Amino acid sequence: MGIKLNRDETSFRNELIFTADAKAVNIDNTLVNLYMLLKHNGIRPKQRSGEKNNSFVDLETLKVVFSKLEEEGAITGFSSNPEAAELWMRSNLVNMVYRGNLDKEKISSLRPIHLESYRVRNAANTRDYNTADQVYLMLNANPAVREELKQFLMEGWNQATGEITAGSELDVDSLGLLHIIKKVKQGFLDSSSSLNQIRPLLHELSELYCDDVKRLLVYKRLIPRNVLIDYFKTLTSFHLSIYMQKLIYTLPQMVESGSDAARADWNIVVDATDNFESKVARISAGDAEALSNNMYDYIKSTFQINAALRRLKLDKNNSDHLAKALRILKDKPQDFEIYFETQWDNLYNILNEEDKAPINDIVKYEATYFDRYIELILKARSAYQFRYHMQLLDNLSQKNNERGFIAQGRSRKHPRRYVMGTRLLETLVQILVLEPDGAGFQTKVLAIEDLIQKIRERYGLIINGLSEERFKDANLNTHLAFKENVEAFKLKLRQIGFYNDLSDAYILQRIRPRYELNA
Repeated sequence: MGIKLNRDETSFRNELIFTADAKAVNIDNTLVNLYMLLKHNGIRPKQRSGEKNNSFVDLETLKVVFSKLEEEGAITGFSSNPEAAELWMRSNLVNMVYRGNLDKEKISSLRPIHLESYRVRNAANTRDYNTADQVYLMLNANPAVREELKQFLMEGWNQATGEITAGSELDVDSLGLLHIIKKVKQGFLDSSSSLNQIRPLLHELSELYCDDVKRLLVYKRLIPRNVLIDYFKTLTSFHLSIYMQKLIYTLPQMVESGSDAARADWNIVVDATDNFESKVARISAGDAEALSNNMYDYIKSTFQINAALRRLKLDKNNSDHLAKALRILKDKPQDFEIYFETQWDNLYNILNEEDKAPINDIVKYEATYFDRYIELILKARSAYQFRYHMQLLDNLSQKNNERGFIAQGRSRKHPRRYVMGTRLLETLVQILVLEPDGAGFQTKVLAIEDLIQKIRERYGLIINGLSEERFKDANLNTHLAFKENVEAFKLKLRQIGFYNDLSDAYILQRIRPRYELNA
């Protein structure tokens, strides 16, 4: 007989810590739902009831929409080029699940290339598991940046009239999407939400994300819109991943100290060689293994906080409640133990003798009923949470993808390690060649070592670790590993067009901005 936990005890997700459920996440779905939150100021509106509003959207539906638009004279050439039009819709306008499987593929939503994209979606196939809530909370760290992003995403659309703005200089994909949108009536009702009462737990990472988004938006008149949104997607996924990874190390320290001011010195070695057998790959794989080893403490800390909130009879909808839970975990009052003795007895006494034996082995060194109660919950739920949190991290880190920074081979000889995808590197370089100048930004030529140092200081990613405290007694192999890594990093920069090795002279080894900006 298994351990029978009630709904509150099995619940893990805590918006005060991290809003997302541990599930397989698609970053496109995250953006679609983020646009809905931006449009409705942090509220997920409910869809109206009724067969018409809940009808499933498929390619045939979109073809009918474009045929009517052609009849009205809004577009031309659709009926005379049906195959090309369908190919354009499939590749440029819609996201799909099971793409390529003709028996199973379905449209999930319009591609997230405009703020109004969320209005045409099949909700069941566009679940983001509340990752969009986390991004919205992070954007709240700088409301000015959030509003600037919102204005950029809704360019070309007149919200008051529900029409495309005259003279809009949008790309053909965005215009095609807006022509569909103008045929769709609003099918949503406002609902209540407590999201705006929550502050991101790691506020400094939220501010960093906002600063990166602000820097990206500097390019909005220089870079094609679809390219800039692709950068935004890559950046958002990257920041969600580093936020969660730092949280995994930090949350247990918060519980131990009784304060949300605690911070872990999180950093990781990134393998730029793209070689599973490289010397630096082993160092990077060690950092990835350390993450998985710390996952158990993170899961335990979350269950402890959730239990403290239940003891205090506080909801997970206000950041001040989290601070109270951390304090009570540090300085437990006299009646704290009495409450959890009752909780422990309720769970333990319904177990049969066969099930009690392994539980007794687990808790025999626990001095308090609270600790025994938490260990009982962990026995029942930790394996599940560990497995799906690792899956969530892989998805947010875009594992084995050029947008990402985690890779893993198919063999056990090639475990997870941190890497630097070319599209992620391109996005970060576009941000880091900008420097503040008064009220704006200007581009700046960077030395290779300066770029490596900026990536380390800003994001905690180590390319050359010889100056790091933890490698101060490094052996020859470690020195060779980082030398090889720096050379591979230069090669990646050369591949994406930011670096030309014109001379062996160190002074000429510079990163040059792709787009020149004056302040």
